[in-house]
Parts: sequence; C-alpha cells; structure tokens
Amino acid sequence: MYAIVRAGGRQEKVAVDDVLTVDKLAGDVGSTVKLQALLVVDGDDVVSKAADLARYEVTAEILGAVKGPKINIMHYRNKTGYKRRMGHRQPYTEVKITGIKSGK
Repeated sequence: MYAIVRAGGRQEKVAVDDVLTVDKLAGDVGSTVKLQALLVVDGDDVVSKAADLARYEVTAEILGAVKGPKINIMHYRNKTGYKRRMGHRQPYTEVKITGIKSGK
C-alpha cells in the first residue's frame, strides 16, 4: 500500500516506514502530523475521488529539522568594484511515515 500526499507544495509518493524531507513544519521532534492524501493505491484498488480520500489518514512522525544544500548568491556590477556574496540554506523537516489507515 502506498499513497501520494501533498507535502508543502509538492507531491510525494510514500509508504509506511518511509523517511522523507518536506518543507519546514511546525511541531516538536516526536510529534505526529497528518498529511493530505491525493491518491491511495492498495493492491489493485486505486482511490482518487475526494469523497473516498476523506476516509484515509496518512500520519507521520517528525524526526527533526534539517537544512538543504548551500546556495551561493553573487551580486556583481561591472566597472564599479561592487561585489557581494551571500549564502542560503533552506530549512526542511524530516518525517517518517507511521501509517496509512482507512477509517471504513
């Protein structure tokens, strides 16, 4: 069984015990968050209707905060001696999928 969930503006394919990196989420380490399911595949059954998906619940546990790779930004203006360097690391949250349940 796996599901496609919405996680911070992106869609991710998840199964139970998967660890994935999503945009920064509010919450403490060890707390549980619910992710919105967009599609659920259970064997031969494929659920994609909004009314049917409302019964499914995808839960994840927050493992901690991580940072993305460093991005270097250079500002330069020709013939003036103006040069500035900046860096940026995007904050992410690492989560572990703990369950995909149907509330039948």
